Amino acid sequence: MNLGKVVFGFFVLLALTLNFGFFIGDIDNPDHHNVYELFAALVVGLIATVMKLGERSQIGAVLLASSLVVDLHLIAAAVIWVVAVHVTEVGLTPAVMASIVSLSGGALLANLLSVVLLTMETSSINR
Repeated sequence: MNLGKVVFGFFVLLALTLNFGFFIGDIDNPDHHNVYELFAALVVGLIATVMKLGERSQIGAVLLASSLVVDLHLIAAAVIWVVAVHVTEVGLTPAVMASIVSLSGGALLANLLSVVLLTMETSSINR
């Protein structure tokens, strides 16, 4: 068993599950979406992206691209959260929360694509 591949798979799956945990709930209810969960999803997503940088295969390029999409979505969601709460003091209105959760949903789809591609790559290697 390759420990590097285990750690890589762990971070890819953890990024997916953390993002899913943040995403689930009423889209416009701030009580259903924890800022620390968004932060954790962002940090783990960034770690997964760094781990994908050394890959030179075509599937590795697609995995890196999907990870960059995840990072972009989650960074945008975090920026909207910070601006709404600390800069403009608008607060977490239902419209702001819906925007944040929608961006997280886009990241969730890209995370799901990463897991599917990783599963396909793993199953093709074993044959």
